[in-house]
Amino acid sequence: MKGLFTIGTERRFADELARVVLAEHGGDPLALADVLILLPTRRSVRALREAFLRAADGTPTILPRMAPLGDVDDGEWEIASGEGDALTLPPAIDPAERDALLTALVAAFTDDQGHPIAQSAAQALKLARELGRLLDELAIEGVSFSQLEGLVEGNFASHWQRTLKFLAIVGEHWPQVLAARGQIDAIDRRTRAIRNQADRWRARPPQTPVIAAGSTGSQPATRDLLAAIAGLPQGAVVLPGLDRDMDAASWEALDPSHPQYGLRELLSALGVVRADVEEWPGAASASARHFLITELMRPAETSESWNRPEPASLEHVTRADCATPHQEALVVALALRSVLDTPGRTAALVTPDRALARRVSAELKRWQIDIDDSAGTPLVDTPSAALLHALIAGVDADFAPVELLALLKHPLCILGLDRAFVLAATRRLDRKCLRGLKPTPGLPSIRARVDEAKFGDPGDRAAVKMLLDRLDEATRPLVELMQGEAEPDALLAATIAAAEKISPPEKLWSGDAGSALADALGRLRTAWANRPAIASGEWPGLFAAMLEPETIRPAFGRHPRLSIWGPLEARLQRADLLVLGGLNEGTWPPAVETGPWINRPMRAELGLQQPERRIGLSAHDFVAALGAERVLLTRAEREGGAPTVPSRWLARLDALFGYEPGGSAPVPEYIQRGRHSFLAWAEAIDRPDTYAPWPRPEPRPPVEARPTRLSVSSVEQWRRDPYGLYARRILDLKALKALEEELGAADRGNALHDALDEFLKRHPSGVLPPDAVREFEALGEKHLAELLTAPAERAFWWPRFQRLARWFVTEENARRATGTRLLDSETEGAITVGPAARPLRIEARADRVDELERGAWEVIDYKTGRVPTKKELEALFAPQLLLEAAMAQRGGFEKIDGKAKTVRLSYWQANGLDDGGKVSEIEGSDELVAEVMALVEKMAEHFSNPNTPYMALPWPAYGPHFNDYAHLERISEWSTAGGGEE
Repeated sequence: MKGLFTIGTERRFADELARVVLAEHGGDPLALADVLILLPTRRSVRALREAFLRAADGTPTILPRMAPLGDVDDGEWEIASGEGDALTLPPAIDPAERDALLTALVAAFTDDQGHPIAQSAAQALKLARELGRLLDELAIEGVSFSQLEGLVEGNFASHWQRTLKFLAIVGEHWPQVLAARGQIDAIDRRTRAIRNQADRWRARPPQTPVIAAGSTGSQPATRDLLAAIAGLPQGAVVLPGLDRDMDAASWEALDPSHPQYGLRELLSALGVVRADVEEWPGAASASARHFLITELMRPAETSESWNRPEPASLEHVTRADCATPHQEALVVALALRSVLDTPGRTAALVTPDRALARRVSAELKRWQIDIDDSAGTPLVDTPSAALLHALIAGVDADFAPVELLALLKHPLCILGLDRAFVLAATRRLDRKCLRGLKPTPGLPSIRARVDEAKFGDPGDRAAVKMLLDRLDEATRPLVELMQGEAEPDALLAATIAAAEKISPPEKLWSGDAGSALADALGRLRTAWANRPAIASGEWPGLFAAMLEPETIRPAFGRHPRLSIWGPLEARLQRADLLVLGGLNEGTWPPAVETGPWINRPMRAELGLQQPERRIGLSAHDFVAALGAERVLLTRAEREGGAPTVPSRWLARLDALFGYEPGGSAPVPEYIQRGRHSFLAWAEAIDRPDTYAPWPRPEPRPPVEARPTRLSVSSVEQWRRDPYGLYARRILDLKALKALEEELGAADRGNALHDALDEFLKRHPSGVLPPDAVREFEALGEKHLAELLTAPAERAFWWPRFQRLARWFVTEENARRATGTRLLDSETEGAITVGPAARPLRIEARADRVDELERGAWEVIDYKTGRVPTKKELEALFAPQLLLEAAMAQRGGFEKIDGKAKTVRLSYWQANGLDDGGKVSEIEGSDELVAEVMALVEKMAEHFSNPNTPYMALPWPAYGPHFNDYAHLERISEWSTAGGGEE
């Protein structure tokens, strides 16, 4: 068998190839063993091996020699061909060493002002990898560095001119660096090896069959090899999915984004036309699916000749447009799981979207299915690598609470102690010492908090101290090294040493993940040895960037019938159901990017392919998968809350069949199938058959457990949310403060209250002094100092305080001029209500009480935030000032003699907005005070009955503005739009 052949996309490539090769050479086992088959990837080699086993029907067979052609830095095909000349090529440089060397070059590159273009070592490494990809592309396309030098004088912007000069320098020095090491780039080695093999076969053609199958010849070296194979006495090239039936006008109009473009370029390089390519022996390609794919991918220039395929051509296709990425993952998982109901059937998800692949893997855990993912797991996501990340982050953050707890709570954190002991001590450290404001950096400040904290058992304090001592001992060398500049290999060594003190080496490096991490770190230490020191604070980012490309693939234990493949890995693969997921623009096909080093005009000048070529390769993968036995197409309509754009191929499919989403045309059957099956299953799987929500919480504690003392703010909580009062005062449940809590509105309000109180106590009566504003500002500096340490906070809040100071002094002087005098500020008061058998004492601290005239008082409440609305006041849901007025009328303030005959109530909005402040007087306060007293008397009587429940949110419309107990109240489970009853 000799010549050029093609196997249509609607045929199973590997099975068809194996069937014909076995029929041609299977009569003589030794002859079959002489056949050499070159395939695009290792996975396609495995797929063809399995296809030969199926074709032989279990008969023992000596298989042909098979080797991957497309794998980077892989010379197996040369060995399989019986040639050993590949051994004469210099060895390929290790990827990590290459990254380190290129990073040093990038770090030395500066902009026009002499500043490094890389702002950190991690960014330099990422740019170095992009530079490496450019070097690889130049090697693949056979572009010499001298052509880069020619671009420098071109008509490009100054920053591009500088970049080109840098690239020219790299082009001059990089080959010298490699030559001094006796190495070459892996891609360069692979390209040379392929070209050498092509030359050898031309000079000494092998007399045994050589078949190159499944390659599109997207790289010049590969095209050269395919041309050599096609010219061999027994050479055959089998192309994947060449469209031999496309009309000539469409064939000539192909652009780089078309799936047939690469094959057209390959035929041109081989010096043949489509008519010279034969159909692989077997069924011809005149099927409905073949016609569907041809019309679907018809170039825009000839779209007027579109012929709508028969609906039957889509009988094998189902489409599911999912609402979210989560639903898409669930739909895919359900589709894969459904295949397992039929013995022997297989399924695979094909997607370039790694996030979707991870979600699908997680969803399949519902059924204890561990799917085979060809991309493996990122090494950074493994437990051992996560421990190292947590360690470095903790040291870099000076053991700030969040990073410290992330390290101590990691499952591998042992510190030479019992894991249960470490967890118990960590939890005590968390609850007792780390909540609230962020401590000053370093373990000493945390030790100080441990000394000040209240522990119920002295042994608990000792356990926490031991934990911190062990951590300090384990990390001290790394802490010292990270405080200044240090070389990356020294940082790596110190990180590993600290990690082995935190976690036993037999656990840290155990299993596939631990072994892979140890191997990766060993290579990184070698690669980064004697590299320039990096600045303090750069190690976390650089370490993460170092490990980013590393992946781990389990050797066994994955599901034998379900797989996840990338589009490249899916080539030549076989499955009974193929799920094509992530079909959105920017994902499949991928976004078009030129990279940071050269732009489109430069690529054109150099003769490099434009990024759209990637879309053409992606389109070829799509149409190859679309010809499978059964196909499910999926996409997410929204991602991150934003709408997505359907893949251009889905849009073409809709247009081909005359369907416009949201239009009047009927929904095509292939979309309806998805809605009625997989989408319906996804909506139903987590929906219970019946739903009976639990009722609103209504606890009824015994009378003796109910409070007999309440503050006025607690009365407001009692009024708005009795359950919240029950949780706080009876169950004594208090929300934990946040870690690294920032000073917020409540802290500003308290500080402002303190400043106002001190100012009034200094000047209780009379006209204020001329420098009163300056004095008030000085008090603001004193009490707000902790809140205004950050420049941004000061720039925002201090001008507001200054406006407030001016307004307050002006307002005070105006009041005092009319005879108003201060009775007291921040003064304690109380009244007693309720039945004599179980009275309720209500307590308050009034912000300020003034005497307007004899017997006429004014109770003032400072507000830095919202002021209760008139509706809330009239409905008695803001009783604080009203109850303080009742205390004034009853002589309830301890430090104020007498009683008020009349009381005025007002809110002072001390927020610094507009003029600086505003006085809001409560209208009709006398009637409201009487009503609120009647209400609290009634509530005290009512709640002294053990059968009265502490109901959650009796009036949802008047619920508390800040509710720490909403999760306990399960509001969304039972709440309705209507109000409740007391």
